[in-house]
Amino acid sequence: MLVFATTLWAQPNAKNGIALQGYDPVAYFTSQTAQKGTDTITASHNGVEYHFVSEENKQLFLNNPSQYEPQFGGYCAYGMSKGYKAPIDPNAFTIVDGKLYLNYSLSVRTEWAKEKEQRIPQAEANWLKLQKK
Repeated sequence: MLVFATTLWAQPNAKNGIALQGYDPVAYFTSQTAQKGTDTITASHNGVEYHFVSEENKQLFLNNPSQYEPQFGGYCAYGMSKGYKAPIDPNAFTIVDGKLYLNYSLSVRTEWAKEKEQRIPQAEANWLKLQKK
């Protein structure tokens, strides 16, 4: 499978400049849950602010942001596979091959997961086209 680098700086899904609606990107990996970060433990990366539940998570992120950034600028992976940017529910996430994918809702995540092996390359190709729009 081809893997393309995705960066949040290219038209991120960041309301008021805050990525992931304030959820901790590292917590998805370390606790396998969506955890709301605090506005007192933050870091800026590629023009957006991330919130964290702990200083430890913040440091893990700062040491390797690309490991924790959501794919497709934080937009819905299913929507991106269909060729459009869609908002996300931070609780509707999946980690595949060490990458964080978010979806519009839990029901959309269920549909996306059924064909994620086909949808990921489709979304990667679409992200290359849509990231600057």
